[in-house]
Amino acid sequence: MQELTTDHISQQFNNELEALRQHFLTMGGVVETQVQDAVQALLDSNGSLAEDVKEKDATVNQLDGIIDEECTRILAKRQPAASDLRMILSISKAVSELERMGDEAKKIANLTLSLIDEGESPRGYVEISRIGQMVSRMIHDSLDAYARLDIEAAIKVAKQDRKVDQEYNTALRSLVTYMMEDPRSISRVINVIWVLRSLERIGDHARHVCQHLIFMVKGVDVRHVAAHDIASEVEDK
Repeated sequence: MQELTTDHISQQFNNELEALRQHFLTMGGVVETQVQDAVQALLDSNGSLAEDVKEKDATVNQLDGIIDEECTRILAKRQPAASDLRMILSISKAVSELERMGDEAKKIANLTLSLIDEGESPRGYVEISRIGQMVSRMIHDSLDAYARLDIEAAIKVAKQDRKVDQEYNTALRSLVTYMMEDPRSISRVINVIWVLRSLERIGDHARHVCQHLIFMVKGVDVRHVAAHDIASEVEDK
């Protein structure tokens, strides 16, 4: 685990940075639960749980606003430099990724309600379960990496996104073939494809969170570096 934060003459500054970090992790925990519940609501055809997922979006947005205000206030008041500045910039960007994950979870909840109304379980639920588990683990591991400032764990999460993309593409091909064989299923299967697309995007956002962590700890921008090249890129700096 890396050591990043420094002790400042002002204890208040230390407190502000720690509060920012804790709010970020709290928001991440809400989003992690939101995504897990969205997938479970669909698999169980649980409309009540889907509505709960939609309601959590207000909490995510509230935390997003709180963190944004904290970042702005610290930048204006403290004029941080070096690792402190990277921490604030990294969190401000990673928070946007969390907020977008929450938006995708809300989309899944809305699609779940539509699928429940249609009254028939279509193809693709096995794939949703599998990819849902993968992206939920990515979210959990990315937040854990942030809490421990663990670069190695962050790189592993970034690499995992490629597996999610492969699973998504395989599922997409299968579902398109199924729609061609049974045109009556098109409406239902398209909703499933949109769910899978949201999960794939959540995986992208989890990867981005880890990229922001690497910048925070190492000062290296790896947003445009292939996942399998990140480790060597970090080592070279």
